[in-house]
Amino acid sequence: MIDNPSRILAALDRHLHAPFTLYVYGRSALALGYSAAPAAYRATMDVDAILPARELAAIEANEDFWQAQEQTNLELGDTGLYFTPLFEERQVILTPDWLEKTVALSGLGFRHLALRRPATADLVLTKMMRVDPQDREDIRFLTWQSDVTVEKVKNAVEQAILPDVVEIRQAFAENRIWLSTWLK
Repeated sequence: MIDNPSRILAALDRHLHAPFTLYVYGRSALALGYSAAPAAYRATMDVDAILPARELAAIEANEDFWQAQEQTNLELGDTGLYFTPLFEERQVILTPDWLEKTVALSGLGFRHLALRRPATADLVLTKMMRVDPQDREDIRFLTWQSDVTVEKVKNAVEQAILPDVVEIRQAFAENRIWLSTWLK
């Protein structure tokens, strides 16, 4: 059976008429970006995406993309699956050069949709926006990946750009303390 993120993205791809690059994160990025991802990641009901600041104006003007998003959610209807939410990069904890470090997700067979995910250390940062046991499990999973080291994660935490939202800043501070004990 096809996983939920692939179902959602296949629907989006069917409704696109031109090439579009999507930067996925959250559990959908973990499901699609790591071969050893637990089954729970493949059961996520949505696809989260980051809209890069330098591409934001073009994305906002891209009627094809917005119509495809609407059609995708209409197609998925009562399945409980949906393609949203979309976050501007300033709304997500990331390193300053996150976009240059993104990783292509290949082998999904889409005609118009190109997928990329943040580097593993940046995905760890995105999971530090809430104090949540599930996010902490995701962080543990991410720190076990071969493309990341304790040093890379520590550097990412030091370089992190935080949204100007009190709750996110508080969660990051609390998670930073937790992470320092976890990474020992």
